[in-house]
Amino acid sequence: MAKNFALIVGASGEIGQTISRKLAEAGWSLYLHYASNERFVKLLLDDLTLAYPAQEFILVQANLLEVEAVEHMAASIFSLKAVVFSQGHSLFKGLEDTSAQDIRQLFQVHIEHPMLLLAQLASKLRVHDSASIVFIGSIWGETGASYESAYSAAKGAQHAFVKAYAKEVALQHINVNAVAPGFIDTNMNAHVKGDERQMLLDEIPMGVFGLTADVANTVAFLVSNQARYITGQIIRVNGGWYI
Repeated sequence: MAKNFALIVGASGEIGQTISRKLAEAGWSLYLHYASNERFVKLLLDDLTLAYPAQEFILVQANLLEVEAVEHMAASIFSLKAVVFSQGHSLFKGLEDTSAQDIRQLFQVHIEHPMLLLAQLASKLRVHDSASIVFIGSIWGETGASYESAYSAAKGAQHAFVKAYAKEVALQHINVNAVAPGFIDTNMNAHVKGDERQMLLDEIPMGVFGLTADVANTVAFLVSNQARYITGQIIRVNGGWYI
């Protein structure tokens, strides 16, 4: 039986690792991309290889701040049925303190280089009867966040791309969607502490922060056959914080 391969961009991050484990559990073979967290991704590779010996798990190293990374990644990937973009970094700065380089790097990592990568991978996706692309967007890409204007803009661009590209490749049976998490309890949100953290918690109708598993479960659904008629959507995973 042929193996189904998914590329997890940003597999070494907390959300990326959880997505990788969830998709491996569902039977996927994986390309595990990382930029610099080699130790974490190798531990992930070892765990998955041991747990799922009938599947394949392949490391792909590339820094998405470098345009050469796109060519390198595309050349490293052969059979491909799904791509999940879970890479990226946030930026907590007022706009007056945000440099041109800050903005450039956010857009390169979150939108510019992923778009260029998809342009090279599309032919590998469309050979299948169905294929999937999922971006991990953000609540801030929809509603915006004070002191995260540049980050919100990059995530908003991701959401806009999802809606446009979904139309472009629909007849090729490629679904394109985004998951827009609210506050997920990860190290990326560790800068939110004390009273500020409690204030955010008070705003969430469910009264709890999200887990990486909440994001991974949604991704697993979107790349499954159960989501075959869903495309161009921004799926909110935020406990009712933004509706």
